[in-house]
Amino acid sequence: MVPLGLSSMAASTWTPGLVSLKDQAPRLVAHAPEPHAELLALVWGPRFDRDHAQALAASAGLALQPLEQAAREFDALSRAAQQRLRALILRHYRRWENAATLH
Repeated sequence: MVPLGLSSMAASTWTPGLVSLKDQAPRLVAHAPEPHAELLALVWGPRFDRDHAQALAASAGLALQPLEQAAREFDALSRAAQQRLRALILRHYRRWENAATLH
């Protein structure tokens, strides 16, 4: 299985808080049947879904402060940058699915 860490090909999109979220993502959604769907749920709308992030963090035993920083930074991104982040998650999902199919 391919780890869930998102690639660094879009360095311009990654603010420090979003890098922290990217680093925590594997633990944040480790028990989810659809980890990429969980990540997309956090960033699907124009604002970061803080309630969903809190629920995921609580179930994973993670601190809320890095998620709150990621939420503030995501909310401050332009619409284009938010869409780019969603596209990166979807791109990673397709690569992850392809790798899982091959094994």
